[in-house]
Amino acid sequence: MQYGLYPGVISLVITALVLPFFICFMKMKKEGQQIREEGPKWHAKKAGTPTMGGIVFLLSSIIATVAILLSNGKLNKIAIILIIAYLGYGLIGFLDDGLKLLFHRNLGLRAWQKLLGQIVIALVILLIAYSDNFTFKIYIPLFGIVNSYLLFVFFIIIWLVGYSNAVNLSDGLDGLATGLSIISYGTYAYLAYLAHNATVLAFCCSVIGGLVAFLIFNHKPAKIFMGDVGSLALGGGLAAVSIFLNRPWSLLIIGIVYVLETLSVILQVISFQTTGKRIFKMTPIHHHFEMLGWSEWKVDIVFWLVGLLGSIIYLLLAL
Repeated sequence: MQYGLYPGVISLVITALVLPFFICFMKMKKEGQQIREEGPKWHAKKAGTPTMGGIVFLLSSIIATVAILLSNGKLNKIAIILIIAYLGYGLIGFLDDGLKLLFHRNLGLRAWQKLLGQIVIALVILLIAYSDNFTFKIYIPLFGIVNSYLLFVFFIIIWLVGYSNAVNLSDGLDGLATGLSIISYGTYAYLAYLAHNATVLAFCCSVIGGLVAFLIFNHKPAKIFMGDVGSLALGGGLAAVSIFLNRPWSLLIIGIVYVLETLSVILQVISFQTTGKRIFKMTPIHHHFEMLGWSEWKVDIVFWLVGLLGSIIYLLLAL
């Protein structure tokens, strides 16, 4: 209970108390979301909605995690790595969001700048992991279990960068990424509980608590958006959790919606560049369903159910 319920409640309470003041502050400063021109036209009415709300649940969940683990003498290197992944990718998102607000445009960091920052965070995590002699084993089809330093370096960079961006792509509708992340982190919290991994359990429950409180203000019609500071942090944290629970491939099923969102963008680009035709009406794929006439609530609920189904399938297969 102390590693699950307590950090979740602490994070939930802090987020719920601070967010209203943060929303008022952002409105007072007139710092609102810049809507991309190529998005659905009806999203234009969302322009000006306060953003960067991810700062609140990001900091509240870190405070809750550190407080619980420190009070029980469990603040180890794995905890530090999880926090670095979560906070580090959140910082990249903070810079991206900050530039958008500063120049009142939908372009923040350049793609190469964001990618460089993401790789640097991954390398820092690698250095800390190997300073503690962390052993990483990964199962590769046809090859079996492989224990390789070079493979670990390559894999952790791809996983952290890939999933931080994947969750970011999923953050396109009110409440969508928030709900999906609650489901994903909830699944890993359960896996951590079964593995008696107090560190990962406390971290996941802290994030869940902050997200539950955030969803109160982020569901349609959203009073605030999480921004890249929230979505990049959530993706980086998820990837780190899957790796340090030694269940990296689980994220392909537990995070099936993030995978589909990313694949839709990749396939759309490849199709348009090679044939001049588009596979989807708009990507990421949640916009495709909007263009088909689905309401945001319908897209949210269906995508949440798909994410939940993916988690259930993984648990049935793995346990």
